[in-house]
Parts: sequence; structure tokens; C-alpha cells
Amino acid sequence: MPLPKFRRGEPLNPHDVDSRRWRGDSMRSVLLASLMVLMAAGQSAAAPGMAVEPQEVREWLARIHNAANQRNFRGTFVVSSSGAMTSARIAHFYDGADQFERIEPLDGQTRQVLRHNGVVHTVWPFDKVTLIEQRDVLSSFPSLLQGADDHVADLYEVTLQPSERVAGRDANVLMLKARDEFRYSYRLWTDKQSGLLLRAEILSALGETLETSAFSDVTIDVRSQPDTVLLPMRKLAGYRVVKPQLTPTRLEAEGWKLRKPVTGFRQLSCVRRPLDMLAPADRKSPSNQLIQAVFSDGITNVSLFIEPYSADRHPQPAITVVGATQTLMSRQGDSWITVVGDVPSVTLRAFYESVSRTK
Repeated sequence: MPLPKFRRGEPLNPHDVDSRRWRGDSMRSVLLASLMVLMAAGQSAAAPGMAVEPQEVREWLARIHNAANQRNFRGTFVVSSSGAMTSARIAHFYDGADQFERIEPLDGQTRQVLRHNGVVHTVWPFDKVTLIEQRDVLSSFPSLLQGADDHVADLYEVTLQPSERVAGRDANVLMLKARDEFRYSYRLWTDKQSGLLLRAEILSALGETLETSAFSDVTIDVRSQPDTVLLPMRKLAGYRVVKPQLTPTRLEAEGWKLRKPVTGFRQLSCVRRPLDMLAPADRKSPSNQLIQAVFSDGITNVSLFIEPYSADRHPQPAITVVGATQTLMSRQGDSWITVVGDVPSVTLRAFYESVSRTK
């Protein structure tokens, strides 16, 4: 099967591996708002314009992981990509050893995303449906930072830029410039006082801004209100409750492998999961299952999906581009391969060309 051609800006077919679930129920702001909730950074010791040393990068990434989970804040989060803009209200609380999170998208279908530690409820009030997931089964940034090392400094040149203001707060500015063609560059604005990440930009190799995500307003160190998360999670009377099963596995155990690692990316997880997360239990046969493997370079993730090919469900092979997110979809024998991530097309092609059957 030849590799697909580009179709820039074309949306994913809604039947392709339940694409809405890849990107946080079809809304980029939900995924990126979660990323912002989980990211925070301390101040760098480097002077503006100077490179941050690998040891300091490692310490900075460790602070990202540690500080984010222990801040209470709420605000409005806005994502701008490909001429479109989405927004969400977001609140995060740390109470003892527990984390609580509430995200309310302000665009599209009315819903709430509620998180208590690793348990996430996505609630559609008009449809009376609640999807309950165990998110720690699928690792995502910044889980890799639990074992942070100098790997990120090998892939990105990190420099401190002159300070700026975001959402009315003074912010340090960090530039993460990609050292190769397999990843984008990033510019991050972190609150000087708290370390919370206030704004992030994804940049192309030419320095073009592909996507911007930022708080338009934010209040930090608010009073913890866990009941605003827990009470809605418990009020499920009258709702259809869906709990999809995610089974940890290995690519090799499923009859697949990557012949050659993609530069800088390490596998975080691999699960077998329902093709349609909202499907009734009696539809969860092997033909309605897919394999999902997640890879990370420490800053961004790439997801690889493998499912049975269906002529009715799958379109012609293609690469779609929406802002920083690219998706490659193509057939290999009796399987349909999808690779998606905030990475250049060369990275998706490298994954696609490397994945192969072993049995």
C-alpha cells in the first residue's frame, strides 16, 4: 500500500477508530487544557538568551511534574489552531494526597470532564451518558517526567528568553528548539510567582506558530473545592454509564513490532481497547477492538492505532493536517494503521514504515 498524500486541513472521518476519543471527545481544548493543568515550571538559573544546561533541564522537568499537581487554580483556557478557536473553563484542586479537576468546554456539545486522581468522568448531560475511564492506564505527558533524565536536552535546545506578561501575570519565557526534523519547537510562558504554565506555542521548522494555547484569565491559589468535582461524579441516576475496558498488552504479544525505533521516541504504554468507547458490551468482539500504543520524546506524544480493516469504515489513505496535529491513515494488509500526534509528517511516516506484523 503506497503512503498517502496530504489533505491539509481536512477533518478526520468520524468513523475512523472513533477519532473523537483520540483528541479528547473531538475538542482540542479538552486535551490541551488537561496538559496545561498538569504542567508547571520553576524559574531557570540561566540568563535570558543563554542555553539551559542538561542538568538544569532535568531539574526543570522534574519541577514541572511535581509542582503542577500541587497548585489550586481556575481560569479560562483558549486554544487557537488553523484559524479556529476553542475555549474551556478549567479548575484544578490539590487536597492532601488527592487531585481534582473540572473542565467545561465552552464550544460544541455541552459536557463536563471531571477527574479525581486517575479516574475521569466525561458527562454529556443532554444525552444522559457518562463515560468513566481509568486514565493512568494510558500514560501521557508528563508521566515520563517521573523518570526525567537528560533525554529532552538531547532533542531540544532550551534557552531562556526575556520575560513577558500573560493573563496579567509576569512570566518567564522558555524556548525549546527542536534539534532535528522529527519534532516541533515550543515556546512556553511560566508564571514567575507560582511556576504555572500560562501559555504555550507550537512552532514549525520555519518558526511559524502552528498552535497557541493559553489562559485568557487565571486565578492561582484559590480555595480547594473538591465537592465541585466529586458531587457531579456521584450523581449518575438516570445516566447510561459506560466503562470501557482497557487491557494492558505489548505490541509483540499482539503480533506487531517496530522494526526501527523512531529517533527520540520511547514507548510509554500499549493497550487493547474498544473501537467505539461508547459501544454496548455485546459489540466488544475482537473485530470491534483496536491496539493503541503511545510513544513520547518527553515533550510530545505520538499514538499508534492498529485495527481490523473495513472497507465501509475506512476512507482512502491520507495525511490530514489541522494546526500542529497531523494524522496518517493507511492500510497494511488486513489492518488499518493510524498514527497521530503534534509532530511533523516525517515522524508519522517513520512510525508507519517501521510498524510491521510478526505473525
